[in-house]
Amino acid sequence: MSGPTTRHVVVIGVSGSGKTTVARAIAERTGLVFGEADDFHSSANVAKMSAGIALTDEDRLPWLRSLAAWMAEQATAGRSTVLACSALKRSYRDVLRAGPPNLGLVLLDGPAEVIRERMVSRHGHFMPASLLGSQLDTLEPLEPDEGGVVLDLRLAPDRLADDAIAALGLGR
Repeated sequence: MSGPTTRHVVVIGVSGSGKTTVARAIAERTGLVFGEADDFHSSANVAKMSAGIALTDEDRLPWLRSLAAWMAEQATAGRSTVLACSALKRSYRDVLRAGPPNLGLVLLDGPAEVIRERMVSRHGHFMPASLLGSQLDTLEPLEPDEGGVVLDLRLAPDRLADDAIAALGLGR
């Protein structure tokens, strides 16, 4: 007999959309193991972004594969996860989906002006506001078959977490 089914959530969106804050709130409310995709970047990727250079798909592929592997390892251990990750393109989300079973997506979306304001006011993050335009250009909307929900990032983080939990059926 197999063990309990695990659930996996990736909170996606451009830098400054609130992914980490919302993913942490989901983890606190549900007991899912939190992961921060930024922590999985290679030092070369961080250096490029810090210099204002957008990553290429080739830069991202090993990173995405490591995230999928982390979620799959957690699933094998019987742990459900919530990951904060940009995952801007469908192809990136497909790589993530190849890892764990039962993956749901939460896209935090909203006006560029709100996001830019957040990026300018935060400190200690390697992603400069100058890359927001390239991220917005790269962002592909969720498709109906991706198993996700789109939420307005202007809502309070607690409300976003609650809405995501309800939409994905994550209640305890």
